Amino acid sequence: MNAGETPAFRLFFLTVIAAALAFVGYSVLTDLQAAGEHGIAVGAFALLALALLIALGFEFVNGFHDTANAVATVIYTNSMPPLVAVVWSGMWNLLGVLVSSGAVAYSVVTLLPVELILQAGGSAGHAMIFALLIAAILWNLATWALGIPNSSSHALIGSIMGVGIANQLMAPAGAATYGVDWSQVQKVFSALLFSPLCGFILSMLLFWSFRTFIRQRVLFEAPEGHKPPPLWIRGMLVGTCTGVSFFHGGNDGQKGMGLIMLILIGAAPTAYALNRAMPETAMPAFVQMAGDASTIFQLHAKEIAAPTVADARVQVTDALRNRHVDTPQVYSALAVLSDDITASVKGYHSLNAIPAAEVPNVRTDMYLVSDAIRVLTKTTAFEGKEAAGLKSFMGQLNAGTRFIPTWVKIAVAVALGMGTMVGWKRIVVTVGEKIGKTHLNYAQGASAEIVAMGTIGLAEGFGLPVSTTHILSSGVAGTMAAAGSGLQWRTLRTMAMAWIVTLPAAMLISGVLFFVFRHVF
Repeated sequence: MNAGETPAFRLFFLTVIAAALAFVGYSVLTDLQAAGEHGIAVGAFALLALALLIALGFEFVNGFHDTANAVATVIYTNSMPPLVAVVWSGMWNLLGVLVSSGAVAYSVVTLLPVELILQAGGSAGHAMIFALLIAAILWNLATWALGIPNSSSHALIGSIMGVGIANQLMAPAGAATYGVDWSQVQKVFSALLFSPLCGFILSMLLFWSFRTFIRQRVLFEAPEGHKPPPLWIRGMLVGTCTGVSFFHGGNDGQKGMGLIMLILIGAAPTAYALNRAMPETAMPAFVQMAGDASTIFQLHAKEIAAPTVADARVQVTDALRNRHVDTPQVYSALAVLSDDITASVKGYHSLNAIPAAEVPNVRTDMYLVSDAIRVLTKTTAFEGKEAAGLKSFMGQLNAGTRFIPTWVKIAVAVALGMGTMVGWKRIVVTVGEKIGKTHLNYAQGASAEIVAMGTIGLAEGFGLPVSTTHILSSGVAGTMAAAGSGLQWRTLRTMAMAWIVTLPAAMLISGVLFFVFRHVF
């Protein structure tokens, strides 16, 4: 386990980290200059730098906490030397982040109270970011120190829920404020709950299938000493480890991206609130969709008088807060906001040309209309052309407000990949030695990895955050049960307790930190 950790490797590691941080600083400054953002205060820039460091620190911890599960099977079956395995896994995590779609990033962000998202640059926004990231990091480090495979996704979502509840409890008496979007929490939590059950059952079934249809006895034997497996088995295990690492990067790496974008939007809205990379040639279609959406909203407004733009923002915000969007008054307000978006884009011909003073309002309009359409498509009977038109418009709005610059992907990829290369031993030992009573054999390792790879890949495609830790560790347990080799119930009870306690613990830590930071900021 300790082989290969030479001073040269440590120097290489520190050099990559330093280069990545320098790249992040250079990219931020370049974006600010391109947007003409010259007035950012020193204090705001310091907060931006600190927040980015903490966000990348979360991904770094995520790397050595979660990705250790991916390399446990290849290490304990002697398919790859430990250091080679973690470097290989880190590279594929990096690639997975770079090619990710960003869908998971914003499915996590939508769990946050909308008012905090829209006020990311205010004191409450700063308190939110620092509280939820620090809480998730603290819980991840605590479980890592005890060698307990725990889900970073679970910890992050618990932290988000804690911030939402604390934000609601801290509101002045009689003041309307957002708490937690429980419908979105239910959707995300269902994926987290389903993933370990999926890992256990499918890995068990796959192991039985291997035993039924593959008659080569060597596949079901434990490694002898440090002897590597036959080439075809080794290739299968390395391939599945590669797939899990790649899809883990594509899924878990995105969770930090959305939060980093909130940090950037709060600190430098002119540069990051709107997607300045959207081409001017896309604007005519955007304007057409906005006009069509306004017509649809007006048809459902039932001749309700149109409010002012300011009143329309308040009405839609209140409707989203109370989850009562399907009313004529709200439709009238949405039509006004759609027209306001149309006027801004048509007047300046591109998002890039919108003046800095107008950017916050344009982004607010786009975000509110998009979120309202998201809710409406679930609760109302829009059909045919109306439903298709609104969904197309929502896609255009999201392209303008929910984007991820390439440098953010690179920074998160490096943080996750470098994190994979350190601190992995505690979790690897637990997965490899402390779940089953016998040594992990080749078929068990392959079964758990194949199921994890497929499940995480599908979840990324549907934009759902899932837990690599839960899927893979439960998959190993499923193969041990299928083989009849027995389970170490003490370890499983500890893992189950961590799974149960993570949500309330992260909620409590983040809620307390949010309360403290609200007063600090």
